[in-house]
Amino acid sequence: MAVRTRLSVMMFLQYFSWGTWYVTMVTYLSSAVESDGARVFSDSFVGLAYGAAAIAAMIAPFFVGLIADRYFSTEKLLCVLHLAGAAILFGLSRAENPSLFYPMLLAYFLAYMPTMALTNSISFHHLEDPARQFPGVRVLGTIGWIVAGLLVGSLLVSGSKIGLRFEHPFGLQFTLQMGEQLDKAASIEPTTYPMLLGAATEFLLGLFCLALPHTPPTQREGEQSISDILGLDALALLKDWSFLMFVLGSFLVCIPLQFYYAFTNGFLNESSVANAAAKQTYGQMSEIFFMLLMPLFFSRLGVKWMLLVGMCAWAVRYVLFAYGNADERMWMLYLGILLHGICYDFFFVTGQIYVDNKAPARIRASAQGFLTFVTLGLGLFVGSIVSGRVVDHFGTPSAAIKHDWQQIWLVPAAMAGVVMVLFALLFHDHGDGTQETARRHES
Repeated sequence: MAVRTRLSVMMFLQYFSWGTWYVTMVTYLSSAVESDGARVFSDSFVGLAYGAAAIAAMIAPFFVGLIADRYFSTEKLLCVLHLAGAAILFGLSRAENPSLFYPMLLAYFLAYMPTMALTNSISFHHLEDPARQFPGVRVLGTIGWIVAGLLVGSLLVSGSKIGLRFEHPFGLQFTLQMGEQLDKAASIEPTTYPMLLGAATEFLLGLFCLALPHTPPTQREGEQSISDILGLDALALLKDWSFLMFVLGSFLVCIPLQFYYAFTNGFLNESSVANAAAKQTYGQMSEIFFMLLMPLFFSRLGVKWMLLVGMCAWAVRYVLFAYGNADERMWMLYLGILLHGICYDFFFVTGQIYVDNKAPARIRASAQGFLTFVTLGLGLFVGSIVSGRVVDHFGTPSAAIKHDWQQIWLVPAAMAGVVMVLFALLFHDHGDGTQETARRHES
């Protein structure tokens, strides 16, 4: 099997295994009840659970920089981490109380998060022309996430029988029945089946990693300092007012962002949206579409307006969620999901490009690591706490609709709107390599 093909399969399985259960974890946690009907996991706990990935994202650079790059071949380390992750995820599916679930979830992400950087590094190491070839390899990860969502959202279970029903939003339906009629079956989203599917996939990926090309450790003792690993060299960039406002705005907007990642699947299921996990994959599909259009937008809008459009899209998405429903206003939910391409590409990808152009060449890696720590680490962690408490606050006694979702979604909408206005007033874009960025993307 060609090297590029093996790397593409690795990327597909990397994100497929995560996508099978992470999106629907909120529905599983929200559905778990005691014999007396009391919930096992509170909404505040759900928020903390989604913050576990952010904690691991803050710790992962230590592991990759201090250990992985120095002492182990990448493919063998990926094998060990994924096999460990598979075992932990299987155990997580058996954890029936918060005191056991949370530490196991954190342990899982401590094993998984370093693999995201390692899969990127092994790809860059073995591709002949990374700038041209890596996007084609990485997009398989997005496709893997989409396939996982479509599959999990379409699988139904009744007892020990499993069936598959795929429904296109315009009415096309494909049905595969196994044993019993599917109209008597229920979605697997509130069950442990997604975790078991993820564990099985990650076990397969762990074994597959042994077939990846050999990649010896590249760092030697003393080549990389703690300052390099933490991105502390990038702190000097904060002396620049625009960069300081960019970092502060990125941190603040990541707080309302976590509402989407943590609670959208639970909201859709509670709102009686069929195949919720499958429908959420339309967001990743739009992500691919808008990624292709980014060079065009860069050349016409510039960094500041790209970032502002991304922030605005998050606020609009939450308003659409607040007033949409599964009936006559289902189009609002579809549109809110499809905005993910703008939300993610215009904000996160633009931010990464801005940092790449703003930072001197010698500290670009440190600056990117610092941005990841601030956004996907610190920002999403704070967001996990805030989102959990807000959802918990707007809980209702109703057995059908357990939360006042309109009030819930208006909170992050307002937060994103305020950050957007402040960012528009305080951030100044002086070019920052926009034209060069557009040229490089078009070439």
